Amino acid sequence: MIRMLASVTDPEEADLAVEAGADLIDLKNPREGALGALPADLIRACLATVSGRRPVSATIGDLPMDPDITAMAVSRTAATGVDIVKMGIVAGGDPAACIEAAALARGASALVGVILADLTPPTPDLVHAMADAGFIGVMLDTGLKDGRSLRDHLSTDALADFIGRARDAGLSAGLAGSLRLADIPPLAALGPSILGFRGALCQGGARREVMDPDRIAEVIRSVRGHRGPT
Repeated sequence: MIRMLASVTDPEEADLAVEAGADLIDLKNPREGALGALPADLIRACLATVSGRRPVSATIGDLPMDPDITAMAVSRTAATGVDIVKMGIVAGGDPAACIEAAALARGASALVGVILADLTPPTPDLVHAMADAGFIGVMLDTGLKDGRSLRDHLSTDALADFIGRARDAGLSAGLAGSLRLADIPPLAALGPSILGFRGALCQGGARREVMDPDRIAEVIRSVRGHRGPT
């Protein structure tokens, strides 16, 4: 079954998403970029609120592809006790070295790589590097947040190819990036492991606004109603 990931910003939103039925709780600060990081104390407060009811991930921030910077951010985030640390992959720098550095700094947390598809292509070498480093999953997202969704940047064939490569490498494959209700049926048909949402869950459909319980419930119902191919 496809799991629904809800990106939240504070303990109140985390509790709201859990109670609504989200499968995964993702902690990020949308005011600080696509993968903006929350302060460590706020991450711990969210963890206390979730209290083990769902797996919790947290992003390390929109960072350059520098292995030392990546290692420090991964270590700092993992030290909060989150189940999963999410690191972004963008063009420039040394993504392969950053992936290796993250693997060494993750502590007891699992790792998921997030390729920002509008900023760098999801090439096979990136997927294989994550698998070789012991990551548990890879997601596609968008970095610019300019109103275009993931489907505006990648064709259906490209998305299907990404999902297949991830699965062949033993990784879970997630799709996110300004996804709306209308994106769920065509993306679910490709059989991803996870569909991730922020803006679609918020008042007015804006990712920086507060979450709306009715919107969360509507997205969850749609994801659960589209389980993808068997």
